[in-house]
Amino acid sequence: MTTEERLQDVKRLFLDSAPVIYAVEENLQYLPIVREIFERIENGLLIGVTSPVTLAECLVRPYRLEQINLQQQYMELFFNTENIIFEPIINSSIALDAAQIRAKYNLQLPDAFQIAVALAASCEAFLTNDVVFKRITELQVLLLEDINAI
Repeated sequence: MTTEERLQDVKRLFLDSAPVIYAVEENLQYLPIVREIFERIENGLLIGVTSPVTLAECLVRPYRLEQINLQQQYMELFFNTENIIFEPIINSSIALDAAQIRAKYNLQLPDAFQIAVALAASCEAFLTNDVVFKRITELQVLLLEDINAI
């Protein structure tokens, strides 16, 4: 199924860490797909939503390797890209939702927070490359490996 077909009814798309890393670091295997998705976001066809968990996960390697330029690229994407919303996770409602999601699906806590934030932000879909999220039934989970670029 093409990106366009997968995203047909999606207005708000939660961006998990992998697609963001693949886009910024230009992963050759997934670059055509993530580039197409980010172009849709930049053109206003989609609203991208992300969280502090995504930001933290994306920055681990650039911090570890002291890659200042890569750190800045991530910061630019998260905070200065039109149509990408950075949702905080610091409220009791999201914490309670994350606990319930973790209990229901046996996810790691950061993953449960990702789903809780996506739901709180009214996302119709969750873009990832982590198969653990396929268990989630509350919103559509899109794996990059299942999407074909146009």
